[in-house]
Amino acid sequence: MGKVERVLRTAYYALLSVPVAFAPTGVRARVLRRVFRTPFSLREPSPWRSLVHTVLAAASGLLAWFAAFLMVMAAVRGIFYPLVAAGDYQHSWGGPTLAGAWAVHFAGGALPFPLWILLIAGFGVLEQRLAQRLLGREGSWWPIPVAVVLSAAGVVFFRAWLHQI
Repeated sequence: MGKVERVLRTAYYALLSVPVAFAPTGVRARVLRRVFRTPFSLREPSPWRSLVHTVLAAASGLLAWFAAFLMVMAAVRGIFYPLVAAGDYQHSWGGPTLAGAWAVHFAGGALPFPLWILLIAGFGVLEQRLAQRLLGREGSWWPIPVAVVLSAAGVVFFRAWLHQI
């Protein structure tokens, strides 16, 4: 598996993890094996481990979906800037001409698209490590506190974003 395919599969797993987080543990293990094409042994997780995995995987999956939403919004607004913000270009970024404003908004909205994919893939790596630690009982301990901190930071960021709309 090449690097690009690995990143895309990891981003796909991040977006897939919200519904998978609420599935039985056998389904979670099967999805992990199929997406990454690697062996994953499910080691009879306790109900508490399953519950912690459900909560943390769903929270980081929602953050991945929020990042995907922001990615699409930024790309669409950057590409179609003249249709989205028709009006006064004198005071916009790249203004005072339409071409300058469009170029700056395209560069800021559409060009960082690969970085957004890497961010979503980062959530996928976190979710994969969570499954390995909580459901497979192997791997390091770091995904659990990282997922808790990211979930709390995601709630704060989402509230701040919601209030600025």
